[in-house]
Amino acid sequence: QVEVVESGGGSVQTGGSLNLSCTASGLPFEHYTMAWFRQAPGKEREGVSCFSATGTKYFYDSVKGRFTISRDNAKNTVYLQMTDLKPEDTATYYCAAAARYRAAAPACRSPSDVRYWGQGTQVTVSS
Repeated sequence: QVEVVESGGGSVQTGGSLNLSCTASGLPFEHYTMAWFRQAPGKEREGVSCFSATGTKYFYDSVKGRFTISRDNAKNTVYLQMTDLKPEDTATYYCAAAARYRAAAPACRSPSDVRYWGQGTQVTVSS
C-alpha cells in the first residue's frame, strides 16, 4: 500500500520561511519523479516544484529563486524549502509521487497524471 505523507505547513508573515517534508512508502521511491503542487481556494492545482528520478528539477515561475527542492532517496523523502514567502503563496500544498522516470517539467504541468497524492498541508502567509 502506497502512502504519501506531508508535514511542515503552518502560518508565517510575509518574508518568512517554511520547510515542508514528504515521505513516501510502499513504492520504489528512487524511480519516481516527486512533486509539490499547491491549490488555493477557487484556483486550479498548480505544480510548484518537481524533482525527477534522473535529477532534473522544475520550478513554477513565481517561486524561482525562493523555493528549493531536494530529495533523499535513502529516506524516501522529498523536501521543499520556501523562503521570502508572499501572501500569494497561501495554499494547501500537496506532495505527489508523480510518475516513474518522467522529466520534472512535464510532471509538474500534469497534475491529472499523478499516481499518488498526499493529504495536503496548509501554508498561510499573512501580510
